[in-house]
Amino acid sequence: MSYSNAVDVLILSNGPGELLTWVRPVVAALQSHQSPQLGIRISVVLSPCPHATGQEVGIAQAIPGVTRVQSAEAFFPFLLWGKTAENWNWYEQGIVLFLGGDQFFPIVIGKRLGYPVIIYAEWETRWHCWVDHFLVMNTDLIQKAPQSHRHKLTIVGDIMADSQIALNTQPVGLNLETGTDLIGILPGSKPAKLLQGVPLTIAIAQLIYQKRSQSQFIIPVAPTLKLETLAQYADPNYNRLLKQFGLKGATLVIPSVPEELPYLETEQGVKILLWTKFPAYDVLSQCSFCLTTVGANTAELGALAIPMIVLLPTYQLDAMRAWDGIPGILSNIPLLGGSFAKLINWLVLRNKRLFAWPNIWAKEEIVPELVGNLDPQEVAQMALDWLEHPEKRRSIRARLQSVRGQPGASKKIASVLLQQLQQTKS
Repeated sequence: MSYSNAVDVLILSNGPGELLTWVRPVVAALQSHQSPQLGIRISVVLSPCPHATGQEVGIAQAIPGVTRVQSAEAFFPFLLWGKTAENWNWYEQGIVLFLGGDQFFPIVIGKRLGYPVIIYAEWETRWHCWVDHFLVMNTDLIQKAPQSHRHKLTIVGDIMADSQIALNTQPVGLNLETGTDLIGILPGSKPAKLLQGVPLTIAIAQLIYQKRSQSQFIIPVAPTLKLETLAQYADPNYNRLLKQFGLKGATLVIPSVPEELPYLETEQGVKILLWTKFPAYDVLSQCSFCLTTVGANTAELGALAIPMIVLLPTYQLDAMRAWDGIPGILSNIPLLGGSFAKLINWLVLRNKRLFAWPNIWAKEEIVPELVGNLDPQEVAQMALDWLEHPEKRRSIRARLQSVRGQPGASKKIASVLLQQLQQTKS
């Protein structure tokens, strides 16, 4: 770099979602707003992520403006010893920006490099004594922070809202006719959820299609889930819950033309497209609404302001063993796990807590949560009502957007970073 005032921006991130919806818009804002006198070198260091797909390095390298990338496999040696796998050099001045992972990591790395630490926080701020500045999504985080550290917090809004602006065109490979209602189906990726979610959503899809044949269904398939494995849960010989719904199942079809999407086809001829590109934010942004199970997917849909009907079926209480933490461990103990699962699920359902992340954030039910022995006919009727009354979906979309915040966060973050970098040079 030929600049006389060269500085480093070290971005810590982890998953593909963070790279595409946080890192990419922030890097673009930095590139468009930096002064000609200040040469910024942007490095991305990845930390381990449970949702990693193995494509994170390639995603980061493809972001215009990123100079160098280190994989998650080399993260802990860097954290512990301060040396990257390729023995990167560092400029005297720089900054560490946290955009995903554990908020403790940037503190260690910042102290080691002698750089100030700035953390972007959506839902919580931690380690206030050791962080130089927090960039937060909304005022709630300022109110939750200790009084003595609130001066370190600046509201910038939601970076995801900036990413959503770019998701306004039909993704390549999805060719929909005018007037088509695209309905997303997210039954989960773990066996416990797929076992109940696949039969339930197939039944709902068929009922919707009977009334509105212009409906098109699509499943964004998790990268850890093979199509053949997903298809097993639509096979009555494998999944006996299909017979409970009076279904003969669905068959996996792989078209001979590479440009066409694979799909599950039911005995009534309903096709459920399978979208394997990940993350699937571009295709989700085209959906009128989604049928989804509980989990992180409700946070992603909420961030994209996609209306959703959240399904938590309890046809088999002992089958719901997908809880996190200690409940999940107890539910999966050999022999005794089924009994623990029934007890835990009974207690959870009895307390009538909120399950979907947008509802948790808002402390009220913005999107409907349907819990229990769900009747596909009742769910389909709710979905048809949404399709026939788009103003209801618009209302939910507006409420989801109000929870997340307005666009412009990446520009505000870039402004704070550039101001901090200029101060380090003065």
